[in-house]
Amino acid sequence: MRGVTTGSASGIPQVTSLRPIAVAAYGPTILSSVGTGAVLPVLALTARDLGASVGTAAVVVALLGVGMLAGDLPAGALAARIGERRALLAASLAEAVAMAAAGLAPSVLTLGAAVLALGLAGSVFGLARHAYLAEAVAPTLRARALSTLGGVHRVGIFVGPFVGALTLGWWGSVGPYAVGVLAALAAAVLVAVTPDLALRDAARRADRIGRVERLSQAGQEGRAGQEGQPSQAAEAGPANQPGRETATQARLTVVSVLRAHRRVLTTLGLGVLAVSATRAARNAIVPLWAEAIGLDAASTSIVFGLSGAADMLLFYPAGWAMDRFGRVHVAVPSMLVLGLGMLLVPLVGSFWGLVVVATVLGIGNGIGSGILMTLGADASPEVGRAQFLGGWRLMGDIGWAGGPALVSAVAVVASLGWASVTMGLLAWVGAAWLRVWVPRFDPIRRGPASAPRPDPPPNSGPEPTPRP
Repeated sequence: MRGVTTGSASGIPQVTSLRPIAVAAYGPTILSSVGTGAVLPVLALTARDLGASVGTAAVVVALLGVGMLAGDLPAGALAARIGERRALLAASLAEAVAMAAAGLAPSVLTLGAAVLALGLAGSVFGLARHAYLAEAVAPTLRARALSTLGGVHRVGIFVGPFVGALTLGWWGSVGPYAVGVLAALAAAVLVAVTPDLALRDAARRADRIGRVERLSQAGQEGRAGQEGQPSQAAEAGPANQPGRETATQARLTVVSVLRAHRRVLTTLGLGVLAVSATRAARNAIVPLWAEAIGLDAASTSIVFGLSGAADMLLFYPAGWAMDRFGRVHVAVPSMLVLGLGMLLVPLVGSFWGLVVVATVLGIGNGIGSGILMTLGADASPEVGRAQFLGGWRLMGDIGWAGGPALVSAVAVVASLGWASVTMGLLAWVGAAWLRVWVPRFDPIRRGPASAPRPDPPPNSGPEPTPRP
């Protein structure tokens, strides 16, 4: 097939063009994102209508992030066990049920449980998408594929509130939730009828069957060896014994995979924390500074809209640059620009000044569109990829939750201005850290030394140090 090559260790086809997988890769994502975008603006209002205080309403909204954090590692295990297609179906259906429960919630407690379930479903959905593209796309196209995924998600989150607002006049307060239900069900239908997902799952099942057959053959040969006859597996050596390979597969758990690749998580993964924390802090600092300089809600919304426009326009060029020049040439500039924007915030005292600084922050974020998913895919092993990505996404979500928390802590101790300066310096430290570690896992680097080294199977010994 044109645009398709066999590039993975298991022999599962990888694409060298996004066209063959465009519907499978991006269709469910934009549908789900529109539904989420429609619901996000009304969650706090729904909680208030049910009698919640302002603080309790904020906690209800925060449960969405709590659910995503709690779901990262189980999502990796689930996707590895049942495959991306079934995981996406389960997540989409769970999201539809949670949306309906939130829209019809009779109490704040029920609403909170529904929002928590939305976070869990979102975690499974996001990881399954991530794992699918990491496996389906050749490394030379990976960054464009994943940055486009991030861009499609941004577009859906941007469009969703407008769609939800239109339904308020027709169905009242349940309108946005109805959009969420319909969008989730549409995503489930699209996943169910997409041929690429089904074919890929079939290839994966065939690979597992082949492993079982090799295990059985190895057992027969082992018995023959015990009777004094040399077996083919014994002649091939311990490293090539099918039984050993399958036994290793059977031991794969989230914990064992993360332990085997702990060096990646404690080096490159720390850069993920810095990136996520800086990005999340931007969403807290900009509106708070707008309030501090006396801007109203309408003006603040305009600032956010212009920043978001700059962000969305850059997702594909960012992916192209990563695939063309290497990941580090995007990761480092993104953090440098984000850090510059954070350092400039305390100097702003007017609407137009904040527009300029927010646009700088949007450009910095847009430059790095898809960088976290791309780095995770680059560092993920062929065996245990879903489990590894669960841990990788957990690192990102911890940073996403920790950024606003750090802003809050510094603002209480010092001021909001110093909180912004702190995040700017953190972004620059993160840029330096990424400059050191990103090239060591970048498949785009030229020369023999740039070839990615295979990761050892869990429990097989210490992880080798990546090549500098």
